Amino acid sequence: MDHHRIFAMPFASVYPHYVTKAAKKGRTQPEVDEVICWLTGYSPSALLQQLEQKTTFEAFFRDAPRLHPNADRITGLICGVRIETIEHPLMQNIRRLDKLVDELAKGRPMAKILRG
Repeated sequence: MDHHRIFAMPFASVYPHYVTKAAKKGRTQPEVDEVICWLTGYSPSALLQQLEQKTTFEAFFRDAPRLHPNADRITGLICGVRIETIEHPLMQNIRRLDKLVDELAKGRPMAKILRG
């Protein structure tokens, strides 16, 4: 199995960048939390616990209560790579989360971001 450097990074080290990216476009931390919880199934309190424990990306997704059934509807390009063609499941989920935060920062309506 390929082991990318990001897999061992604490999720808490990237989370502030998600919030900052969204905030620069007028979105809020609760909205960032909402998309993270939607994708992973974590409750807001469980998400906070993961951040406090400095859980790695690998453990964050491995221990997620459930990946949302509509997660496969998150498609498109992120960092020049088409999400649906990424073979490694963990990397695909990390890029799905990146895509959700990008859509939030671009002002997309929450209902569309959450594939409602």
